[in-house]
Amino acid sequence: MNWRFLCTSALAIIFSFQTYAQPKRPKLMVGLMVDQMRWDYLYRFANRYGEGGFKRLLNDGFSCENTVINYIPTFTAIGHSSVYTGSVPSIHGIAGNDWIIQATGQPMYCTQDDYVEGVGTNERDGKQSPRNLLTSTVTDELKLATNFQSKVIGISIKDRGGILPAGHFANAAYWFEAKSGNWISSSFYMEQLPEWVNRFNKKKLPERYLKEDWATLYPIDTYTQSIDDDNPYEGKWPGETSPTLPRKTSELMKDIGYELLKTTPQGNKFTLDFAKTAIEQEQLGSNPTGHTDFLCVSLSSTDYIGHRYSLSSVEIEDTYLRLDQEIEEFLNYLDEHVGKGEYTLFLTADHAVSYNPMYYTDERGNGGYFFSRQVQRDLNTLLEENFGTDKLVRSLMNYQVHLNYPVIDSLKLDRTKVKETIIKHLYTVEGVNYVVDMEGNQNMFIPAPIQEKIINGYNRRNSGAIQIVADPQWYDSSPRSTGTTHGVWSPYDSHIPLVFMGWGIKQGVSNKAVQIIDIAPTISALLHITEPNGSIGKPIVEVLGQ
Repeated sequence: MNWRFLCTSALAIIFSFQTYAQPKRPKLMVGLMVDQMRWDYLYRFANRYGEGGFKRLLNDGFSCENTVINYIPTFTAIGHSSVYTGSVPSIHGIAGNDWIIQATGQPMYCTQDDYVEGVGTNERDGKQSPRNLLTSTVTDELKLATNFQSKVIGISIKDRGGILPAGHFANAAYWFEAKSGNWISSSFYMEQLPEWVNRFNKKKLPERYLKEDWATLYPIDTYTQSIDDDNPYEGKWPGETSPTLPRKTSELMKDIGYELLKTTPQGNKFTLDFAKTAIEQEQLGSNPTGHTDFLCVSLSSTDYIGHRYSLSSVEIEDTYLRLDQEIEEFLNYLDEHVGKGEYTLFLTADHAVSYNPMYYTDERGNGGYFFSRQVQRDLNTLLEENFGTDKLVRSLMNYQVHLNYPVIDSLKLDRTKVKETIIKHLYTVEGVNYVVDMEGNQNMFIPAPIQEKIINGYNRRNSGAIQIVADPQWYDSSPRSTGTTHGVWSPYDSHIPLVFMGWGIKQGVSNKAVQIIDIAPTISALLHITEPNGSIGKPIVEVLGQ
């Protein structure tokens, strides 16, 4: 018997097992969320995209072309939470950007935490944390899987955009305070800002960028994907005679302050400037333990610009042309500082966006405004006539009817009759398609995909008792309001981009239907870690190259 051969073979088997047992992971995971980005923005302005930004992601990565949001309402905080938890409001608890705690009637902001203090600020802007998020995130699971040796950092102009993706165990989350123009955090993460953050803040980049003013990147008459710049669908700042470019942000800043930065393309540049500094100063992707680090970046200015100017505007077209260049620069930075092929990046959005209904109807389409404040007043007037009090409806926030249970119970009113009266009236309101008692049985008359979105979006602690589903191209706003918004089930609000690129990712494209909740399980599979503890999504196996 050849003992040398047997020993060599045994050692080879053991070595092979040990090699297989050691998971391979990228040096850095980067989540890049573009707030309010419609899926079709990947192509709408593509004739003037360069080769190194969006086109590089599509050419070198894997694009899931049919990625949809599977809940309502489609708002920012929910989107960020669902991407990183693989879950829905019913489970993770983030029922909107704001909601009402049903048991107490107390209003709650998604990242509000009155038990922490601001770091880098004395304003209430700093009293934020992820405590309201009831489930773990994929970033939390990475920290647990590596015995907290991986670094996780969240960055966004919006507090919710930095905090919710970074999760509960993050090393840090940073967000922008408009009053000071600084990046801040909270005592949930740290006692004081790192010195590198203080140095960055001292550069006063918001002031520098706003002094540059906002002119179009190219001659304005070449912006063929936009309507005329001077139109009635866009909002003006105080002091502006028309909502047109070029915009003298250097002058507007004197009255508006650094808040103005959010509604310019430079807000995205400012965010990526800070993200690159974080990579360098925190040595993300160069973890001495060899573990993967995770950087969560949300670009919020796209959302602020869309809300003010609408998706038909020159401002949106210019913003995405500039963002394409910013993404190219960011990818080149990652190539240089982390290593090409050594990091994995995914680009997605928290929600998409509607056309302005006034514009849509002026072009002979069907649409309109569901003015919830007026509907609420009408409802309470009706309820007073029927039940003797006008205080039964607290709010119609998030397309939901929030009832005043203490008043209902103190007057010994029949909750079912109160809801029946409300539902009957809501069906007479123009623009209302369906009205659902969340404890009732009307769902049989609603298409199954919409039923699923209603159920997924309903959190019994934080959601209203009655769900309102508007007609397509109707949304909650005052009549003939400018700009645009989002929040409904329709594809224009729920069809989002999803592109993976880099380490462990195949090149390709698929029109297979996937959901926003599939992103976290896919990342978990890529990193060989457990999916988040509330995840109900499935890995998108087509994108994984391992």
